[in-house]
Amino acid sequence: MSRRFLNPFWNLFSERIPFGFAAWSFKFFLLIFYISFLGGCASYFKPADELPPSDGLKKIGWWGRPNFYNDLEMESLLSAIEKNNKFLNRLPADRVFTYGNQKYSVEEIKESFRHFISILKKSEDRSDFNYRIARDFNIYTSVGFDNTRKVLFTGYYEPVIKGNFKKTDAYQYPIYSKPDDLIEINLGDFKRGFKGKKIIARIKDGAVVPYHDRKSIDLSGFLSGQGLEIAWLSDPVDAFFLHIQGSGIIEMPDGSKVNVNYAAANGRQYRSIGRFLIKEGKVPKELMSMKAIREYLKSHPEEIERVLFYNESYVFFRVVEQGPIGSTGVPVTAERSIASDPRMFPKGGLAYIETEIPVTDVEGNVTGWKKISRFVVAQDAGGAIKGPGRVDIFFGTGKEPSKLAGAMNREGRLFFLIKKRTK
Repeated sequence: MSRRFLNPFWNLFSERIPFGFAAWSFKFFLLIFYISFLGGCASYFKPADELPPSDGLKKIGWWGRPNFYNDLEMESLLSAIEKNNKFLNRLPADRVFTYGNQKYSVEEIKESFRHFISILKKSEDRSDFNYRIARDFNIYTSVGFDNTRKVLFTGYYEPVIKGNFKKTDAYQYPIYSKPDDLIEINLGDFKRGFKGKKIIARIKDGAVVPYHDRKSIDLSGFLSGQGLEIAWLSDPVDAFFLHIQGSGIIEMPDGSKVNVNYAAANGRQYRSIGRFLIKEGKVPKELMSMKAIREYLKSHPEEIERVLFYNESYVFFRVVEQGPIGSTGVPVTAERSIASDPRMFPKGGLAYIETEIPVTDVEGNVTGWKKISRFVVAQDAGGAIKGPGRVDIFFGTGKEPSKLAGAMNREGRLFFLIKKRTK
C-alpha cells in the first residue's frame, strides 16, 4: 500500500497532541484502528490467483450494472447458446455452479438461458431490454486482477496449417496424440484440502515423476517411435502456436483436412514466450504480438529452440470431426465463446464483456482499436487463462481471425448473469 494512500493516518500520528492520559488513549485507539485497517487492506488486496472461487465474482446493484448493448447480430449468440445447451443437458442434476458466494443448479442455469432468449425476443428496444434484465437477473462482475475489476482480454483462433501424414524432408515436426503413460492424479482423493487439484505425471522405476517437458519431447524425442504422431508439420513455430491455440486444421498435400483438438497436456507450467522476449529486450512491450514473435524467430532462427523450450508446457491432440471443441465438449463460436478459468467462473455460464478489439491492415499491423460490448458464453479454458483477471476471446478460423487474436491485448470488464430466484 502506498504512502500516499496512508497519508490521512500518517498525519494523525505525526500531529502534536497535548501530553496526558486522554491524549495517549486517543493515540492508542488510533494505533489499534490503523493496524486493523491494514489487516483489512491485506485481505482485500490479496493477489487474484490466491482468491477462493467464491471471491472471483461479486454481485452488483443497479449502480454498478452496465448499459447492456449487443454489437453483434443475434444469430451467432443463439447458435452459441444452442451448442451450450448440449453441454448442460449432459450434466447430472446435482451439479452446482458457483456465482460469487451463491450456488446454482444445472436447471437454474438452463432456465436462465431460456428466460434470456425470451427477453431478447420480447424486448421492444434497448431500454426495455435493460429494464427486463435488471428486473429478472442477478448481475455479477469479475473482481479482475488485483481486485480492480479490470480484466485482461486476449484472443485465440483456429489455425489452418499445411502438414503431412508422413515424415518427409519438408515435414519434420510432429504433433502427438495423448501418450499412454501420461496419468492424471486427483489430489483430493488423498487429502480433503486438495479437493479440485490435480497433477499430471508418469511412473518411472515405481515412482511418480513429472511428465516430460517440451525440450525432452521435441529435442530428445522421448515420444518418437510409439505411433503417437497424428501429423507432421513443416515449421516448429507453427507447431508451437498450434499448442497455444489448442486446436487447428491440418491441410494435407492431397487437399484433405484433419481437425485436431486439445486432448491433454503434460502438466508443466505454462510460461509466456512473449513476456520472455520482452524481459530480454528482444521485442518492445508495446509492439508485442504473435506477429512480432513470429517475425523475431524468423529473423533469428538460431534462437527458435531456446525461446520455444522456455515454455515447458506441451499439448497433445485428438482428431475430431468438427472443431474447435471447447472445454465444455461442444464447438465454440467465433466472437461469442470465451475461455476463462472454470475454477473462478461458471463453466457454460452466460456472460457479457466490454473491451476493445484491434483493427488491422492486410499485413496484420494494428491500425486502431474498436470498442465492443456483447453477450458471450464461457465455453472454454486455457493453460494461461488463470484467475479472475484473464479472458481469451475466440475469433474464428483462418487468416483474418489470426490477425485479431494475435494482436488482442486489452483491458475491459466481465460480467455474468443468472436469473433471480422466485420467492
